Amino acid sequence: MGHRIYSNDALRTLEEAFGSGGDFIANQSDPERSALFLRENLEFEDRTFDGALIWDTLQFLAPPLLQDTVDRLYRILRPQSSLLAFFHAEEKAETAPLYSYRIVDSKIMSLTPRNQVRPVQYFNNRSLEKLFQKFHSVKFFLTRDHLREVIVRR
Repeated sequence: MGHRIYSNDALRTLEEAFGSGGDFIANQSDPERSALFLRENLEFEDRTFDGALIWDTLQFLAPPLLQDTVDRLYRILRPQSSLLAFFHAEEKAETAPLYSYRIVDSKIMSLTPRNQVRPVQYFNNRSLEKLFQKFHSVKFFLTRDHLREVIVRR
């Protein structure tokens, strides 16, 4: 049908780019490390993709890198394409479970726990609307397990 799928473990790249030598969050302010992360994960031509499954990765990015990442996603997605992201909604939690997501078939998604991580920030609906303000629409769904599912349309 002419489709192709690209898969990348952005969390592994996050750990490699920012995990060594100091504070994980503070390291995200380093321009060289941030450029490496963006190059490793989002170096594509404009309007290359019809959709993106971001899972919960965005919640672990510091504000400047987060905005650069969302801007890059906007650039590489085609008009009318969709993006799916998850955000942990339980603001009182000190850590959030970090998962590897894998689509098994049309009705099954496998979640493999990796570890517990402190999210850089928590997002309410207003902050998500602001984050994705360049996009055409943003829809929110709150799940029973305190995940905010966000579907964004370019």
